[in-house]
Amino acid sequence: MRTALLTFLALLAFAGNSVLCRIALKQAHIDPASFIAIRLVSGAVVLALIVMLRGARPTAAGNWISAAALFAYAAFFSFAYVGLTTATGALLLFGSVQATMIAFGLWRGDRLGPWQMLGMLCAMAGLVDLLLPGLEAPSPARAALMIAAGAAWGVYSLRAKGAGDPTRATAGNFVRAAVLAALLYLPFLSSAHVDSAGVMLALASGAVTSGLGYAIWYAALQGLRPATAATVQLSVPAIAALGGVLLLAEPLTWQLAGAFAAIVGGMAVVILTRPR
Repeated sequence: MRTALLTFLALLAFAGNSVLCRIALKQAHIDPASFIAIRLVSGAVVLALIVMLRGARPTAAGNWISAAALFAYAAFFSFAYVGLTTATGALLLFGSVQATMIAFGLWRGDRLGPWQMLGMLCAMAGLVDLLLPGLEAPSPARAALMIAAGAAWGVYSLRAKGAGDPTRATAGNFVRAAVLAALLYLPFLSSAHVDSAGVMLALASGAVTSGLGYAIWYAALQGLRPATAATVQLSVPAIAALGGVLLLAEPLTWQLAGAFAAIVGGMAVVILTRPR
């Protein structure tokens, strides 16, 4: 139950982060480089304060490999997102995440049974059905960046095993990634553009849905298999769409209901079926 609750909270944070990124980058409130810098620095500050209040150094845990994966995900995602439709970007991102994490599980020795395979295919089919109206052919460069972002996030998630205390590990990774983000920002300083809304959206993304959300995700990953962790993330676009229905009075269509049912049903099969 603890793992289930943590996973649900992390997925809510991911869905909220998706909305914040979409508003900030798609509506041109901020450029990608500025968004990356504010997002990672604000996340690092909040997590560092939490860790210091607990009597530890912010960099006592975490490592540069995980930090580099976190930075790569944030950078590739932001630069790719401005040139892709939301649906195309989500499909490329979560498809890449799933492929990366499942491939690692297979390499480690996990063998997926027929029911697990069926569950993953069902969840993926639900995701495609949900995003189908907004899909369009992406540019090869933007598509490659988003696929790389998914692979980097998969690597970052996989490194949660054995990382120690989730909050301290996430704090250390964010502090190191913030340094990389600051270095990336320097060449783009002259072309940066940002308004007050962009700053607030980036701060909310970094401090809440990224910083705290990723710490919760690291805690949840301690009890999840790679295939399960990969599959549950397919629900993020569906949760974001459902949030639009509940909070923004967007219409609840049969397509959304069917896609949500397929994703949740596929997730349930993967979670409840043990691998070989």
